[in-house]
Amino acid sequence: MDAGGSRVKVCGITSLADAEVAAGLGAWALGTIFYPRSPRRCEPDEAARISAALRRRVEICGVFVNASLDDVASIADAAGLTLLQLHGDEGPAYCAEAARRTGCQVIKARQVRGVADLLALQAFRTDFHMLDSSGRDLRGGTGETWDWDMARRRRGDIPFIVSGGLNPGNVAAAIAATDPWGVDTASGTEAEPGRKDPALLEAFFAAVASAHPATPAPAT
Repeated sequence: MDAGGSRVKVCGITSLADAEVAAGLGAWALGTIFYPRSPRRCEPDEAARISAALRRRVEICGVFVNASLDDVASIADAAGLTLLQLHGDEGPAYCAEAARRTGCQVIKARQVRGVADLLALQAFRTDFHMLDSSGRDLRGGTGETWDWDMARRRRGDIPFIVSGGLNPGNVAAAIAATDPWGVDTASGTEAEPGRKDPALLEAFFAAVASAHPATPAPAT
């Protein structure tokens, strides 16, 4: 299924079966989480199985939160990652070194509480930025959205991905509001944490395919 203008990253993948469903629907990337506190944590051996089966068709993304560079490099190599999502307090130098040591592209994610968070991302010359919702204890997968209108205050030329509580019922509105390069879904397409619902995934991709980006405001 063609998801239209916005690429889709399906995050919280913990099994090859779910990975194959998402890839079959046209996912751009599959997110495997290596944050120990996440209910969607993927075992490195299963991530390696997913990568071996699908990395020629999709990006295999490893999600890390304040991990050591040694751990990131080791897991990236063992699991066959092609993309890193750094979802903690990592700085620009850390992101650059992670890219150098792994050969992976890098998404720097930021929880958006206000415009200052958007401005802070400008220092990160990573391959992609991710704008996510803010959660008290979780880094991603909160099921909560954020004020998409703030995305209009974003500056810079780094492609960005919208995340945070996206599901089949609201992803079209998120795309209309922000005109992102891509969108990310985790909790919004699950049967339970770590297990995807194929019907919700299909509905999500259909909603993305039918969405229309924001119309620029007329010049004054």
